[in-house]
Amino acid sequence: MELEKITNEPPTLPRRLYDDACGMALALELVGERWVPLILRELMFGPRRFGEIKRGLPGVSANVLTQRLESLEANGVLVRRKLPPPASVQVYELTDWGYESEVPLAALGMWAVRSPLHDPRLPLSGASLMMSFRTMIDSARAADINARIIFRIGPDPFTAHLHDGRLDIVRGEAPNADLSMSAPEAGNIAAVIYGGQPLAAMEEAGAIKVEGDHALAERFVTLFLLPPKVGCAQS
Repeated sequence: MELEKITNEPPTLPRRLYDDACGMALALELVGERWVPLILRELMFGPRRFGEIKRGLPGVSANVLTQRLESLEANGVLVRRKLPPPASVQVYELTDWGYESEVPLAALGMWAVRSPLHDPRLPLSGASLMMSFRTMIDSARAADINARIIFRIGPDPFTAHLHDGRLDIVRGEAPNADLSMSAPEAGNIAAVIYGGQPLAAMEEAGAIKVEGDHALAERFVTLFLLPPKVGCAQS
């Protein structure tokens, strides 16, 4: 017996990868192409210009990035708009539905880092580091902290509001922050949080600059735990 048709004909994707009604198959058609999940990551904390997206994804060619952005726009995941004067530049921004992709992307990232193949020493962008914070935070450890922290990763600033065991993060610098942490590369901060490097040693080496509440900084770097690797016993 055929299913009753209860909706209008759906829009057609530029090309079909799977002949399958499963939602997961459609998700892969929408955002599963190479580079697309990482483009979503770069846009997760606010609109970005083409060159800014490209800077966060140095391995993608301009031609491929253009194609992926056009596909995401056609599928309703992002929009292009022009910033008002004096900027007057074109930016790409996720739609409300596009922002909802953070939940499945974070879950996939949490699942993948359990692989022995995961190497946290590889390069990562500022947006990648911020997403890792939101994904890996131990809510119980952070439950009693209420603070605003600025992260400056190269030319990219982010402001995080840590409260109720979670992190709200936006691009840009908010006033009256309790703490700021600056580094030329996201990997410098990741080395402390995920790699076990002492914060004081990284400061002394000039790899990280901490301003404001140092006690908060020392506590902040202990709030994130990578899950155990597959096949490794939990301690």
